[in-house]
Amino acid sequence: MIPRIAVNGAQGKMGSITAKTIQEHPKYKLVGEFGRHTELREAIKNSQPDIVIDFTTASAAFENAKTIIDCGIHAIIGTTGFTPQQISTLKKTCARKKLGVIIAPNFSISALLLMRIAKEVAGYLPHVEIIESHHEKKADAPSGTAIKTAELLNQARAKTKKFNSHELISGARGADKDGIPIHSVRLPGFLAQEEIIFGSPGETLHLKHNTIDRNAFMPGVILACEKVQLLSTLVYGLEELLF
Repeated sequence: MIPRIAVNGAQGKMGSITAKTIQEHPKYKLVGEFGRHTELREAIKNSQPDIVIDFTTASAAFENAKTIIDCGIHAIIGTTGFTPQQISTLKKTCARKKLGVIIAPNFSISALLLMRIAKEVAGYLPHVEIIESHHEKKADAPSGTAIKTAELLNQARAKTKKFNSHELISGARGADKDGIPIHSVRLPGFLAQEEIIFGSPGETLHLKHNTIDRNAFMPGVILACEKVQLLSTLVYGLEELLF
């Protein structure tokens, strides 16, 4: 049977291209395109999807995820802005219901590979900073990708001494995530870019990924559709399912 998929936030930039991708894909059937004024629970009941893909807003994503999960439907959440507590709450609910859900800060396969490689590097070069750049309309900072990258790097690196530079202007050294500075740029001309800079005496190593078109995210969306129905719990980060 062909999996039935609904897209929540289908009128947005990511949602619209996702809906088009699902509609044109031979292995899936698009059964719903939900928008800002849709009553989500009722829409799910009427369209009977197997999977709901959510590309909405950070302020709505947690309640949307709870609703989808409460309906017993697999969810793929591309919206960022979840707190660790919210992720933990959703993970416990999914484990109790034995329901597969994916929260993915980034769907670009290249970006996921960058994060994977950076985690390996961090085992050798523990001093690291992140610069992430997005378009001026991105609502949250730092990006979910940068936060997830910092978490992965911190898992792999040895404990380091923090460089206590005196900030002449507060925030000059960026946000602190697990002792890793994250610098966020929001300017027209960017879509999504992440640079991870490692420093060691006498040398630096720069890893950089640049997204120039939202179509770059679609192979990852399809990968998530393939994987989510095989899961019985919540997975945070699509890189966990690459290998």
